[in-house]
Amino acid sequence: MRPSPVPHRRTSAAPRAEAARTGHPIVVAPTGAENADDRGPGGADRPLATLKEAQRRARDAAAEGNRDITVLLLDGTHRLASPLCLDAADSGRNGHTVTWKAARGATPVVSGARPVTGWEPDDDAPGVYQAHVGTGFDSRQLYVDGIPAQRARIRLARGDITLTPTGFTIDNPDLAYLATLPDQGRIDFQAMLSFTNRFAPVRSISGPTVVMRQPAWDNNTYGYDTVQAPFRTPTFFLLNSKSFLDEPGEWYLDPAAGTLYYRPLPGQDISRARVELPRLESLLQVGGTYDEPARNLRFEGLTFSGTTWLRPGSPDGYANQQAGVFISGVQPHRPADAFTSCSSGCTGFEASRDDWAQAPAAVQVSAADDIEFVGDTFVNLGSVGLGIGNDAGAHATGVGLGAHRVSVVGCTFTASSGGGIVVGGVRPDAHHPSDPRMVNSDIVLSDNRVHATALEYLDQAAILATYVTRLTIEHNHVSDMPYMGIGLGYGWGANDPGGSPDYLARGVYDFQPVHDTPTTLNDVRVVGNHVRNVVRTMSEAGCIYTLSAIPNSLIDENYCENSGQFGLYFDEGSRYLSVSRNVFLDTAGQWAHANTQNGNHTGDLTLIENYVTNPAITGIAHGDRGNVVRGNLTVTDGNLPIEASRVIYNAGPTGPYRGAPDPRRPPVGAFLEADPVPVSAGDPATVTVTVKNLGDRPVTGLTVSITVPEGRRAERAGRPVRRTLPPGASDTETWRITAPGSFTTPADHVTVRASVVFRAGEADHVLDRSLTPAAPGPPRGGGTPG
Repeated sequence: MRPSPVPHRRTSAAPRAEAARTGHPIVVAPTGAENADDRGPGGADRPLATLKEAQRRARDAAAEGNRDITVLLLDGTHRLASPLCLDAADSGRNGHTVTWKAARGATPVVSGARPVTGWEPDDDAPGVYQAHVGTGFDSRQLYVDGIPAQRARIRLARGDITLTPTGFTIDNPDLAYLATLPDQGRIDFQAMLSFTNRFAPVRSISGPTVVMRQPAWDNNTYGYDTVQAPFRTPTFFLLNSKSFLDEPGEWYLDPAAGTLYYRPLPGQDISRARVELPRLESLLQVGGTYDEPARNLRFEGLTFSGTTWLRPGSPDGYANQQAGVFISGVQPHRPADAFTSCSSGCTGFEASRDDWAQAPAAVQVSAADDIEFVGDTFVNLGSVGLGIGNDAGAHATGVGLGAHRVSVVGCTFTASSGGGIVVGGVRPDAHHPSDPRMVNSDIVLSDNRVHATALEYLDQAAILATYVTRLTIEHNHVSDMPYMGIGLGYGWGANDPGGSPDYLARGVYDFQPVHDTPTTLNDVRVVGNHVRNVVRTMSEAGCIYTLSAIPNSLIDENYCENSGQFGLYFDEGSRYLSVSRNVFLDTAGQWAHANTQNGNHTGDLTLIENYVTNPAITGIAHGDRGNVVRGNLTVTDGNLPIEASRVIYNAGPTGPYRGAPDPRRPPVGAFLEADPVPVSAGDPATVTVTVKNLGDRPVTGLTVSITVPEGRRAERAGRPVRRTLPPGASDTETWRITAPGSFTTPADHVTVRASVVFRAGEADHVLDRSLTPAAPGPPRGGGTPG
């Protein structure tokens, strides 16, 4: 229903007074709309022209404290010249809420980018196009037709260079041209390592000598998984020179000339492409102070898009440590010979931990209560999508932490440089706050989709929660990530009560106290999430990754499939976690692994009744270190138990956020069981097919068919399953399988296949199951065992 228009008044004060009196929504048009006017009434017929004016009017209306306030964004792109900053003055009063939402049927985009048009061929580089974009800004990101484009780059073979304390020397004569390049200070060096992904800018190239900017190079060659001593074979790149623009889809920005260069993809018409060049690093900053927090704000149906993040190109670089956290600034305890003496840790490096920094998000929430994000989309962003209660340095307001009762429901995070959601900080006030109001608490992340993101900062997680009290992560879909799916905790156990023997030996307590109280990380629920295709590029991770003690916490009924490494990785100091009824299919490594090296306190883990296709488990033995391990079942994905199928079907977004039917997660479970009597020559065996409706609506047209190898006979024994099963109902169908009188294939190599066909809603499904009966006993009746 369209909101009723507010009568137009000729005076500038009248529209605000009218809106305050009537309580009509404040309507704002996208940038450039012809009928928009910030001096008008702000109704559907004459909407406002800018979000800034909408903010001013919403603030005035909210100050009265007598009703809910709604700001409606019309369809189109709302381009920001500066971030939208909402504090206590913009908040709902007296239990009322200020809502910023999409108008009915609209998909408004809040953008920090500008469109790029006017492309012309670059006469100096065939196949490359150029456009004038103006000066006075820089960007490390470009978005073309909704896809983050790759900055121009070349790959360096490990033998092409020799790393040095100040940079590297060029050993490959084919790279001698690097010394002739202009704008050498804009070139980046990238190192993709094990669990870190590092960037450092070049200072100069003279002959074969490349000197890197500081402190970026010092910090990237300091600690663990460093550039010169990675934990696996490294991949090196040089980026951001026009001369590297040799692959389709690459781009380069010359900020001094105000010229953007792009080499189109095959078949891509650059004159028709939607090209967005970001100008802002954040879009929305929600936060007040601990005395006067922002509160009672809701954001619904909005798309946040079009940001960059410039810090990795600064002298600081991106000295990544893990999961979007990095070393910043000159390190006073770094020894002079750190390139060799601290390439894999040293006492001086431990002094840096309390000052590590976090990557800032495009949308930031701190010092804020009762904030909701519902059905929003975070796409084409230069770093993290949404940061909740991060350290002060990651919030433009300068006030970090202090996020209370924040919910993120039904949102999508994709196609961005960084991870999806980061909750919590990593500095001392995050885990042992100096003010109790700093504690992040009561955070809910549910029914969200985080997929195919962290495309540049490969070390970042889909969802990361460091230090938070009462956190729920439930029914989210996470997929196609370079590193971990869901990460919990930080600190490697060093900040837990009594400290860590490992970090005592490393010297960390020469620089920080041994705490005698728990951290703020407790009461975490990770339930019903679907995590697939993670750890595709980096290593030392899994579908779910944990660090440090997490008391009163559980990981239940999640579905993990196709992890590139572990299902669960309990890293240093992980404790007090209960893990039950999860399904782990096709993990490349162990379904569960605990890091118990060097005397760390990893333990007190309870793993019960989980379903796994890879039975390997390491570092977690029943009865050792307080661990309980029992009832975990090795299964095949061709014949999953009904309970495992139920977990799979229910994992991921629910209700209106579930999406289209997924043939890989059907609403019916089916399980085959063979009579324990072996299939011997001429003898029958019984196979029972159990089916159950796992969904919330009836399934119809249900039939079961059995296929056996040639020479064997399958006959239904008894009635077929019911054609219709109401929700929660189950039924069985029994088949008799008879072997031929003489056969050559062993019975334990013979596969019985079942096909279950049914209809749920408007979708038809075919569910295939298979079973290989047990090996036969001695042959009877002269038959040859198969």
